[in-house]
Order: sequence, then C-alpha cells, then structure tokens
Amino acid sequence: MAKAKIAYVCTECGAEFNKWQGQCGECGAWNTLSEIVLESAGATAKAPAAARRSGWAGAVEPPKITALKDVRHSEHARVSTGIGEFDRVLGGGLVEGAVVLVGGDPGIGKSTLLLQALAKMAAQLPVLYVTGEESLAQVAGRAVRLDLPLEGLNALSETGIEQILQHASVARPKLIVADSVQTLWSESLTAAPGSVSQVRESAARLVRYAKETGTAVFLVGHVTKEGGIAGPRVLEHMVDAVLYFEGDGGSRFRILRAFKNRFGAVNELGVFAMGEKGLKEVANPSAIFLSGGSTHQPGSCVMVTREGTRPLLVEVQALVDSSPLSNPRRVAVGLEQNRLAMLLAVLHRHGGVLVGDQDVFVNVVGGIRVQETAADLPVLLAVLSSLRDQPLAEKTIAFGEVGLSGEIRPVPNGEERLREAATHGFKRAIVSKANAPKSGAVKGMEVIAVERLAEAIEAA
Repeated sequence: MAKAKIAYVCTECGAEFNKWQGQCGECGAWNTLSEIVLESAGATAKAPAAARRSGWAGAVEPPKITALKDVRHSEHARVSTGIGEFDRVLGGGLVEGAVVLVGGDPGIGKSTLLLQALAKMAAQLPVLYVTGEESLAQVAGRAVRLDLPLEGLNALSETGIEQILQHASVARPKLIVADSVQTLWSESLTAAPGSVSQVRESAARLVRYAKETGTAVFLVGHVTKEGGIAGPRVLEHMVDAVLYFEGDGGSRFRILRAFKNRFGAVNELGVFAMGEKGLKEVANPSAIFLSGGSTHQPGSCVMVTREGTRPLLVEVQALVDSSPLSNPRRVAVGLEQNRLAMLLAVLHRHGGVLVGDQDVFVNVVGGIRVQETAADLPVLLAVLSSLRDQPLAEKTIAFGEVGLSGEIRPVPNGEERLREAATHGFKRAIVSKANAPKSGAVKGMEVIAVERLAEAIEAA
C-alpha cells in the first residue's frame, strides 16, 4: 500500500513545507505548522500528477487558456439578502458566485442571521442550508421560533463534501450556507474532520464549485480563543469576503464587520439588535451608542468616526487618576494603546499638561473599535476633561488627527461628519481648520477651526 503524502502548512500565513520545523520560514511564527495529507494512502494515478496538484484530478478536461478580451463579463449583479445592514456590509448585496466566510464567537448569532437571510431570499432564488452541527429538526424549530417563512427553504444534514456537492449538482441552488466549515470532511483524505487539511480541502471544493456554477456560498467559521477564525490562515485568502460578528456577551447589540471584501468596502459594519424574533437591523447606530447616559460629564467627549461608508457618533471616555505605581498605567479599550502613549507625550510637550504621574484609562463606549486617527483630538480632550474634572461644553463634538509637532491635521469627509453630528442635535464642533466647511456653514452648528493643540485646549 502506498504511503500517504504528507506536508506541513502554517496556520498563520498558509506557507507549505516538506518537513516539520519549529518556526515558519515565511512569516516567522513559532509552532504554527500543522500536518496535512496531500494524497490519501492507496490513491492511484487516476490523473496525471500535474492535474492532481492543480486540483483538476478527475475532471473531464482541464481549463483552457483564454484571451481576456474574449471573456464575457458584466458588472457584478447583486441580489439583496432582504436585510439592509447585511447588504451594506456585503457592499450592496450578494454577488453571484461569491464565497463569504462568516466568523464569530459561539452563540453570537451567525446561524440566526444566515437563516433569516435564506428565508428572505428563498422567494427569489433556490437556496440550500447545509448543517453539520444541528439536526434538521433543530434547524426547523429555530426557523419556527423566529417566525420565518418555510416555503422554499431547503435543508440538508450532511458533513461529507462529496455528498454535499452531489446533492447540490442535482438541486442546483443559487445560494448555499455551510454551517460550519470545520465539520466538513473529504473522503480523499485520512485526517479527522476539523483538521487543517480537511478544512482547507473542503473549503477549496466549495470555492471551486461556486466559481464554476455561479452559486453563492456562505461558510460559517469557528473562532479561536484569540478571536481569529479557526483553521489555516489560507482559508481567509481563498474566499471573496471575510465577515466577523462582534458583540459583548452582556449586550443585545451585535456588530457585523467586513475585514475583506473583493466586491465592496472593507471595515464596513452593520449593527443588529438580538431579540426574541432573531436579529433586527439598527438603522441609526449613532443614537444607540449615545443612548447609554449623559455625555455632559467630566472625562467624556463625543467624536464622529467613519466606519466604511457612513459616519458614526461614539463617545470616548477617559479616567485620569493619581497612580501609586512607579510606572503609571496606560489602558486603552477600543483604541491602540501605543497611540495613547504617544498622544499623552504630545499633550505634555505641546499642550503643557503633564500626566506622567497619573494612571490614564481610555474607553470607546459601545464596543466599537476605532482604528482611524480622527480619534486623536477627542481622546486628548477627554483626558484633559477628566484631569481637570471639568466637562466639555454641552452638545460639543470633536475629531482630528494630532501630529507629533502639535498640529491638528484634517481627516477625510469632514463636512459629512459635521452634518451627521448636526442631525443628532450637536451645536458645537472642534475640528481642524482644513475640515471647516467651505461651501457654507452647517445649519445649527458652530464650527471652531483650530490649527494647534493649544488652540483646541483653549476652545474646549
């Protein structure tokens, strides 16, 4: 009996090696190489070796080289999922033949959202829900509990990828949900379901089927304790879009964020509220993030951040307290901690405010993670407000990047941010001079344009 061919793949970057080693030679990560089976023991030469390596073993004929100018193409026609926030994250709807990987913590609502989307889309195209973790009775029970229409909603309880593709080739659905990819396995491999080789092979089969037939596929992925999608990192490179479900266990609100999207904007997010009837869209997230309490308190500053294609109002809170430690703490939740330390140094050097002997804690309310530099100015104003125990003027917002020389730099779409703040009743804004409206004042908004950090502190 022929010996199975073995390779080792890095779960971080997807690089392959012929033998195991402690450190990945491509990305430098330690202890990330996992064994995969390239060919099962006893496999025969049913196809040339080149065909097996290319993934076309058993095909009637390999693909042909085609001049790109002769390929028929069109703009990506999108199909609405029937859920506006879901469409927003996908870039406007679902593209034919797209493969979308959805990850998130257990119980956060991945299966619920996809089942709701399938129920809405079943009226306009054939769909198939493939479950490897639940029985059909459990899936049907959840659908009834959510008051979803069952007409046209087809389900299959199967984990073998060959059987799934065989059923799909007969039923010809235009949308498949595989829940989850970690439960799928292939008969051609001897590894156990959930292993790196099985996850990669099963996902590759589904991706190939999606591209050949134009079927859209949703893959549900488990996450690791670090929060990343479990399995090989190459899995994220194989798909067209990667979406993460985020949310605090004690909160009813869920955030769906796009980290990769070949057909839309990255860092786009959709906001949902979990209720008895499943996930409901939150059309005005800014109102939700500002509804937790009064923003007219010491250590609080409201900023306008931009997530994807829309501005959001979020509250930045700071707590400054004398430290008993020789090395005071710098804690940032929802912001980059190294940037907080840099901003505090700028505050001392160009603002004349020393917090070197103080513990500084900064938090972005609502579980939002702000990755853009527009949060620089609000963070420093919140820190200063907490230090002096004086609230900012009521109905005041701020945004702007703070440079190392103390200048306030502009951020993109400044006027759009100001209009969003005005619609929520804010009357005063502290922004960079370059972000001040040029086409006329924003109705009901007093815009204070500043060039230096010292000017912003004085205005606040």
